[in-house]
Amino acid sequence: MNVVIFGATGYSGKAILQEAIHCNFKVTVLVRDPLRLTLTHPNLKVITGDVMDRHSVALSLDGQDAVIQCLGIGGKGSAKATTFISEATGLIIDEMEKKGIKRLVAMSNVGAGNSIAFLPRFFVQWILPYFMKWLQVIIDDKNRMEVRIMSSKLMWTIVRCPNITDKPAKGVFRATLDGEGLRLSVTRKDMAAFMIKQLNDDTYHRQAPSISN
Repeated sequence: MNVVIFGATGYSGKAILQEAIHCNFKVTVLVRDPLRLTLTHPNLKVITGDVMDRHSVALSLDGQDAVIQCLGIGGKGSAKATTFISEATGLIIDEMEKKGIKRLVAMSNVGAGNSIAFLPRFFVQWILPYFMKWLQVIIDDKNRMEVRIMSSKLMWTIVRCPNITDKPAKGVFRATLDGEGLRLSVTRKDMAAFMIKQLNDDTYHRQAPSISN
């Protein structure tokens, strides 16, 4: 399978790229700075460009079977309102639909969409808006992103993640649609394994599971 990854040089994206290569996918990545890639492999194709540039996105999508979108704003960002991820995702979806590419796996956050109900009330009412504004603006943009994805004709899966840690992989993860059994974190490697698994698994087609260890 040919898959393109948008966001491959980020904290989560690097792990997803490594997992995709490990699983023998032929991978294309679109990056602004190729020097940020630490992985080289015969099955890896690197295109230099910007995800906000329609021509670059269209070029990256040529010959692809599936898309993974794991874009971020760089750590916690500035806590200022952003539309980067939702706008970039909209552009990616437009070009996917033009080229007839159906499968999209996109990363989101626990707290987006109906998963806001999975979080403790005190966290939603006090911690998030007053002490974690950086996360609030990310979730706001992920909400816009999710609406754009869900209104598309694609065969999408939105993967909502809690805190992603750099601890050793546990080899198991929980996935829930109703919050049952959801924990506070997931390791990068386990998150990446779940994301890649969705490329050949229709269990969560047009659904948005929240995952954790």
